[in-house]
Amino acid sequence: MGLLFYPRGGSAQVVRSLARALPPVGWDVSLACGSLGSPGEGSHAATFFAGLAATVADFTPALAAFRHGEDAMAAPMPLHPSYEARTDAADRCFAALSPELAERQAHAWEDVLVSARFDTAALFHLHHLTPLHDAVARRWPDRPLVTHLHGTELKMLDRIGRLSALAATLGSDLAGMAEREDADCLPTGDRLGSEDGELLARTRWALWRFGDHWVGRLRVAACRSDRLICISPHDRDEALRLLRVPPEAIEVIPNGVDTDCFYRRELSLEERLVVLRRWLVDDPRGWDDSGQPGSIRYPPAALEAFVDPYSGGPAPVLLFVGRFLSFKRVQLLLRAYARARPRFSGPVPLLVWGGFPGEWEGEHPYTVAEREGSEGVFFSGWRGHDELPLGLACAELFVGPSVDEPFGQVFLEAMSSGVAVIATRSGGPPSFVNAVPGRPNGWLVPPDDVDALADALVEAVKNEAGRRERAENASEQIRGRYSWHTLAHRFAAVYDGLLCRPRRSEGEEA
Repeated sequence: MGLLFYPRGGSAQVVRSLARALPPVGWDVSLACGSLGSPGEGSHAATFFAGLAATVADFTPALAAFRHGEDAMAAPMPLHPSYEARTDAADRCFAALSPELAERQAHAWEDVLVSARFDTAALFHLHHLTPLHDAVARRWPDRPLVTHLHGTELKMLDRIGRLSALAATLGSDLAGMAEREDADCLPTGDRLGSEDGELLARTRWALWRFGDHWVGRLRVAACRSDRLICISPHDRDEALRLLRVPPEAIEVIPNGVDTDCFYRRELSLEERLVVLRRWLVDDPRGWDDSGQPGSIRYPPAALEAFVDPYSGGPAPVLLFVGRFLSFKRVQLLLRAYARARPRFSGPVPLLVWGGFPGEWEGEHPYTVAEREGSEGVFFSGWRGHDELPLGLACAELFVGPSVDEPFGQVFLEAMSSGVAVIATRSGGPPSFVNAVPGRPNGWLVPPDDVDALADALVEAVKNEAGRRERAENASEQIRGRYSWHTLAHRFAAVYDGLLCRPRRSEGEEA
């Protein structure tokens, strides 16, 4: 297996869980991956992937070079690029990397894979579309290749496509618009539709200068793959549209959940308060637009918001978990919560868990919360995945208003833990969240509808019996169908099938 990135997001969780589930079904796994930091840190690969055979690419020197004013992408082991475009970030967007820097990535990873002694590998399973594909193609062109799409690469390709179309309407291409970025000739929006105008307003063209190059490069990598794993029907359709691969090349296999970690557990009020005090008071990691963990902290008296003054028991807690990326719609959740809060019959705190330090798109969520009224909103910061089961045990409802979420791993983890969920009718979650009469396991609301989300929050909080019914249905359904132990057999079947068929000749389509 190969993962270009250091452990940070959901794909790293998938890699770890899948790699541990495969040996019992006959496949041993060696891993090549990125790493950042020192032992004990969550971004440190040997720590995160403990127990797995891993060869790592250490990005720590590259990040240190960036902090001294150098280019992290030009380091001997260059930092990985990103699928998101953020100004002044060390991990620049793929689309901002020149073909020369793309080759630097590929050559560096070729050295990593050679040092891992993958010559005996029967098959390569690469996560995301990245320069790892170039490295494997150059060294082992005859080995079966599985590409696991996690959705973020598809979102980048979609945005590049929309930007390219927009640049064409302005009489240029992405590289040309980068040259004209500060010119007076850029339109103010009167020639554009509202969606294109908004896209233009959020765009710095230089961040996407080489987007068209990366579209071509990643399409070639996809077509070299013997199988592409898509994590939802939505992403299968996106892969067909954006990568131009034939339908028979794609296998839809959802992400799974570690049912040994995520199960129903009850915490007393006292146990909850101990956990919440540690996260919010004693060891605060929430952060404002300074980007510094701990810049948001709460006094001990703030924990009273988690106690129902009428019953003396725990107040129902709403939980969001995720990065502060635009498609996660954290800002919309905060606005919906502000509208719903006066309609609750008692305290209903919202715990915002996550936000990788210093990384956010759009207006900072804490700024939105301050403007909308931050009473009842708590930012716990980025926490280790091993702490998430406790976080879910402190919550009655998981809320994820993402639009076109590629899959929604944390929804599965919440549902397996017996926590009811609210999702939108977009992206991956509708493939496993349902609100149909009979055996509903959650609530589904229209995407980008702040009033509908507020109404769903009120209904879910006030309808305790309905909430419990959905939570019980979710736990039963998800644990039965989506455990990694079950899904490992489906991956093994894909691998076995590829070993039993002849390889394509060079240049032949998938």
